[in-house]
Amino acid sequence: MTQDDLLTRAQAWLAEDPDSETREELARLIEAGASDELAARFSGTLQFGTAGLRGELGAGPMRMNRSVVIRAAAGLAAYLKAKGRTGGLVVIGYDARYKSADFARDTAAVMTGAGLRAALLPRPLPTPVLAYAIRHLGAVAGVEVTASHNPPRDNGYKVYLGDGSQIVPPADAEIAAEIDAIRSLHDVPRAADGWQTLGDEVLQAYLERTDAVLTPGSPRTARTVYTAMHGVGKEVLTAAFGRAGFPPPALVAEQAEPDPAFPTVAFPNPEEPGAMDLAFEAARAVDPDIVIANDPDADRCAVAVPDADAEGGWRMLRGDEVGALLAAHLVHKGATGVFAESIVSSSLLGRIAEAAGVGYEETLTGFKWIARVDGLRYGYEEALGYCVDPEGVRDKDGITAALLVTELASVLKEQGRTLTDLLDDLAVAHGLHATDQLSVRVEDLGIIANAMATLRERPPVRLAGLTVVSAEDLTKGTESLPPTDGLRYHLEGAYKARVIVRPSGTEPKLKCYLEVVVPVGDGSELATARATGAEILAAIKRDLSEAAGL
Repeated sequence: MTQDDLLTRAQAWLAEDPDSETREELARLIEAGASDELAARFSGTLQFGTAGLRGELGAGPMRMNRSVVIRAAAGLAAYLKAKGRTGGLVVIGYDARYKSADFARDTAAVMTGAGLRAALLPRPLPTPVLAYAIRHLGAVAGVEVTASHNPPRDNGYKVYLGDGSQIVPPADAEIAAEIDAIRSLHDVPRAADGWQTLGDEVLQAYLERTDAVLTPGSPRTARTVYTAMHGVGKEVLTAAFGRAGFPPPALVAEQAEPDPAFPTVAFPNPEEPGAMDLAFEAARAVDPDIVIANDPDADRCAVAVPDADAEGGWRMLRGDEVGALLAAHLVHKGATGVFAESIVSSSLLGRIAEAAGVGYEETLTGFKWIARVDGLRYGYEEALGYCVDPEGVRDKDGITAALLVTELASVLKEQGRTLTDLLDDLAVAHGLHATDQLSVRVEDLGIIANAMATLRERPPVRLAGLTVVSAEDLTKGTESLPPTDGLRYHLEGAYKARVIVRPSGTEPKLKCYLEVVVPVGDGSELATARATGAEILAAIKRDLSEAAGL
């Protein structure tokens, strides 16, 4: 694109931008002749896909802003009308990030202008409340304005259809085509009013539903430290804990209230180094049974346990560990139906399901796939996402997951045991399933493309001394999975292992998911098995990095 083309595009965008803040920003860039910055913003458009939209805030079609959101809303409205949903209800939720409330109101204005009915949640609330509201209100679609655990300058736009699940192909491509067909914002009718702002009735109905995940009369004694990670989880989680009769969580005060700047964390994601430091500091002062964290939109749940060998005395459980613990707890409670997980999650869930005689299914990455499993009773994926009440919320839900894990901790506490003890039991019963992740964040997306191309052209034959016995290119799909951009390796030798490599769908990251299974005869072998698992995982990381040219 030439400099003249860039300026023409930028000036056309400026002329119809409804936001004074981004208009001023863009005008300064044009006046300064900031060609590199303009090229970064106008060399394409944010792509609408199965994750909806997500990107950095700012002016231009490659950023998240009101113009982009209005186009996205208009595309969704056109799609719904084409599917015969004219007059249907679209419910809209939003988090506390910069511009979230503006994007939510713009969406309501566009839906109303298109002849649909729109209802806004009353204030920033957790994403699972929106997912619940879709089915509860009989909506034809839902929108959640959130960037989940992305950096502070990001925002996003997540779309659900009337079944309460996030969109999957071909709906994403059909909505994207409707967005592309919008020539000008002037062609998009936007109502000045006419939508509904909901009261607290939907939130109260959601909270009443959270009771369903707990066993009547179960122990409720576990004490928790809780951090909302500067997000929107505190109000709803503490209300749910109060209804359930758990001791009130001790709050991490510095992170309890919504703050779009996320001032105490580099990335507002419990998995990121340092993000849990304040929670662990609070735990050392309070001495609870467990620590619980939500991400900023409270659809994920992190759990930490006391560990004398860990620095600071507390250890974050991996998502796979929490996933297995919740599965074991549900089995103990007599749950029936299908247990499901994404392909990047630990194979331990399949072992637990098989031993319990319940159904098991593996899906592509993301709850948009897990939530669609027929007969789903429980679903999880390793990135701290758990669906423990699919009839209420067909998505991951960090509030109900927190309730269920605290119930489990309470049951174990009454027995003089801990979550760590139950993990040991699972390792003895099914083998130690050690997991890790190699995650590479990049500025240049070409690095990810090059790594994937390198692995496709020259797939590894051995990793950590284990033979690669199968190498699958998942772009071709499998008997049970539709195509996706990923690679899967199964390894055998002294131990069995599995590696999956894929680009992140929401962040500029290459993600590699690693698992090794170490047999365990009895509890006395656990320490050796863990050391062996860690050693093999470290070697796989090293060898895979080299094979991918990273």
